[in-house]
Amino acid sequence: MNYRLHIDVPLVADMNESVAMSKQLIEIIKNSLVDNNIENIKINYRLGNDEDRQKSNYLNINENGHASNKKSIIEL
Repeated sequence: MNYRLHIDVPLVADMNESVAMSKQLIEIIKNSLVDNNIENIKINYRLGNDEDRQKSNYLNINENGHASNKKSIIEL
């Protein structure tokens, strides 16, 4: 049996602020994993919008302003 940790962190309504906060949180998580010698781990994450019915990732916006539907990944 495998277990999975799901974390739902509510952020502010402003997309730019939410992106910045998300990037800071991801760096904290990544640094903590490295500092604790945790290896062979793959973490999928995305910045979503509660009003968006699709699973968009607002951390990946293309030149037309559209959000990707692919998750971002941390691999150690």
